[in-house]
This record gives sequence, C-alpha cells and structure tokens, in this order.
Amino acid sequence: MMLFTLQAKRRCLAVALCAFSAMSLGIAPAFAVTDSAATSAPGDAPASAAPVAAPAPTTTAQSGTAQSATAQPAKPRKKTDAPATASASKPAASQARGPYYVDFRARTAASYGHAFLWYGKSSEREVEVAGLHPATDSPVPYMLGHMMPVPSETGASYGDLDEEYLLANYRVYLSDEDAPKVFAYIQKLQKTTPFWNATTTNCTWFIGQVASFMGLKTPWHMMFPEDYVNELKKVNGGRDVATLGK
Repeated sequence: MMLFTLQAKRRCLAVALCAFSAMSLGIAPAFAVTDSAATSAPGDAPASAAPVAAPAPTTTAQSGTAQSATAQPAKPRKKTDAPATASASKPAASQARGPYYVDFRARTAASYGHAFLWYGKSSEREVEVAGLHPATDSPVPYMLGHMMPVPSETGASYGDLDEEYLLANYRVYLSDEDAPKVFAYIQKLQKTTPFWNATTTNCTWFIGQVASFMGLKTPWHMMFPEDYVNELKKVNGGRDVATLGK
C-alpha cells in the first residue's frame, strides 16, 4: 500500500513537471485539446480551428469566378470570328435593289395558262403590261395557232391585272440606268412580234426574250407558263437584281 502511494505521488509529480515545462515553452497540453474537442458540438468547428477555416471564402470566390467565366463565354474566339466573316461576305452576296422592276408572271387561262410581264417603278401603283397572245378573243386564232402563225397582240389580256388568277411570279429589280434600256427593248419586241404560234413564238418565248436581254438565264420555252416562271427563278438562283452586261 505504501509502495502504491509512493508510485502515485511520483506519477502526479511527473505530470505536473510536464505541464509546467509545456506551459513555459508555449505548447498546449494534450489534455487541453482533448477537453475542447469533447466540449464541442457535433459538426461545429473547434474554436482553435476558426483561423484555419478562414481561407474557405477565398476558395469559394475563386470557384465562383471560374463558374461565371464558364457560364458566360462572352468572348470565345470562334464566336468573335464568325460575325466578322459573315459581315465580310454580306456585300458580295446581296446587291442594292433599283427603283424599277420587271415582274415575270403566269396566270390561269381556259387552256394551259398565260405568261406575261408587269414592269414599272416600285414606288408607283401604275404598271405596264406586255405579253404575246393571239389577236381577238375568238378561239379560232388560238386553235389555228397550233398549226401556223396567227396575228398577235402584245398588250394586256383579260386577267393580267387580277391577282386572283396569279399562279407564279418572279420580280427582278433594275437600276435607273438599266431600266430605260429594258423598257425600250420590251416595247420594241411588242412592235416586232406580229405573230403568235403555240410552239415557236408563244407567251413563254416572249418573256424569255426579255429575261435574256436582262442578263438572266432562261429555260426552254416549251413549258407550261407556271412551270416556266418557276424554272426561270430557279435557274437564276432567285436573284432579284439584274445588271445589263453581267
């Protein structure tokens, strides 16, 4: 019993000396850390760990910056280059429309339809009409015209001004410089085409002559009027501006 008491006293003295030495050196004793950890609530950081946790907002801020940069790719190279390329190619792809036009049109008729022209100035309601068809409203010249040339008329015919009968149209614009030349050619063609024939000098041939003078490509004239106008637009890629000599 005396031996146990002596050993206990020695152990207490040793602990006291260790504690005194640790305090003098500025080192927290092990049992102090254990006590603070034991008194901390689950999930709470110990008081001594607070300074260590301080850098967390910095990490979050850096993370947030990285996310915003990824979510808002405002200036990626491929996006800044694309508009520049598109704007550079725009002028070459489109031309300014002139104030005048020629409208290639097809409408219904008692037979297989009729092809004709509207032409004039875009800002005006008044239009000029030109087209090749048999003279008079009698069906006789029309029937004979499938076998031989018959007298023609080259102005407006019934239904040319009525949008209700329209089947197809292809409008092409002209400049101030080119419009008088094209309009003069149309009027000359009207005066120099005295005959109509179903297979040679017919309505599609007539508007095709004007299209060719304007520098447009033309399909074969032996087509139904609606098909001819649609094909005329197609072979020219839908271009809506014509320039003489090009």
